[in-house]
Amino acid sequence: MSGNDALPPNATIGIVGGGQLGRMSALAAARLGYRCHILTEEADSPAAQVSAGATIGDYEDPAALGRFADAVDVITFEFENVSAAGLELLAARKPVRPGPHVLRISQDRMAEKTFLNATAGVATAPFALVETLDDLHAAAARLGLPAILKTTRLGYDGKGQARLTTPADLAPAFARLAPKPLILEGFVDFTREISVIVARGGDGASVAFDVVENRHRDHILDLTLAPAPIAPTTAAAARAIALRVADALDLAGLLAVEMFEDRDGRVLVNEIAPRPHNSGHWTIDACPASQFEMHIRAVAGLPLPPAVRHSDAVMKNLVGIEETALWPQILATPGLIPHLYGKKDARPGRKMGHVNRLFAKGALPGESGIAQALGPLGPRV
Repeated sequence: MSGNDALPPNATIGIVGGGQLGRMSALAAARLGYRCHILTEEADSPAAQVSAGATIGDYEDPAALGRFADAVDVITFEFENVSAAGLELLAARKPVRPGPHVLRISQDRMAEKTFLNATAGVATAPFALVETLDDLHAAAARLGLPAILKTTRLGYDGKGQARLTTPADLAPAFARLAPKPLILEGFVDFTREISVIVARGGDGASVAFDVVENRHRDHILDLTLAPAPIAPTTAAAARAIALRVADALDLAGLLAVEMFEDRDGRVLVNEIAPRPHNSGHWTIDACPASQFEMHIRAVAGLPLPPAVRHSDAVMKNLVGIEETALWPQILATPGLIPHLYGKKDARPGRKMGHVNRLFAKGALPGESGIAQALGPLGPRV
């Protein structure tokens, strides 16, 4: 993709999916002079609320896909649980970035792990395909316990998985998890979970944000620390891995690469997500160009600026009813930068927004300092 292929101002970017990632992408696109049009199943979705237009319909409905394609100049997507077949229909009409082949790999954990090992040449936890209960017993004997049994498709935020610690756990977990087939992943004794977000243009130029540490609660991302408190050699290895995966995918867009740092200091890839990612929300306030601006630039064929930060940061998710109820106190707390997603109903486990807290570069505090800096959210850290 050359500079002559860049979308002109006032062109329309189509986003498949109406969630908060599409919302923040649309806001970034507006800053760059673009309109966004959302394909969503919900009329009042977070992304549709801030976009120039929306097509309400199913992600596999040819009529809805046709109306959507006619309304846009280029297409991207904001989460993986959309139809790859529908995306291929769109790709026959308009450019789709990242391409449908990237979505297909990221949607299936077996395809993803196989691609990472065989094509990208990066390490993951050991894994095995599980189609029958006998397969599960054989895989558990080979990989050992504890291990994690997961659906190959449709799982996120801890859904669609079970931790197996004894042989007695195998049959109940196999019966409960659906759809089949499943994947068994060997347990990684990790020091921390980390991630890197890469933007890559169609011309192959790419940039990577700083490595961050991610902390989860109830299988949902709770805190992101930027930068991760890791050795420089580990950070360099993680960034190199993320860039290698983006190149192997021939990515045009944004890619989040989630990884483990194990007890021996090795970096193992856990999952990839070819879209903006929750662990990159800190970039909105701590970087001159956020992950969302990078995403839009890559999709639109614009130059990619350096992925640098001007501040250290902590991102705290606002999940469910209890944390959303703290909104008045959050707004009244100096230093907290609030982002709410426009969702009407706060339900347990639902991401309703996030808060960023900035610090001078090199001055990210320790545990007690982070809790204190988060004000009313500190006791929940």
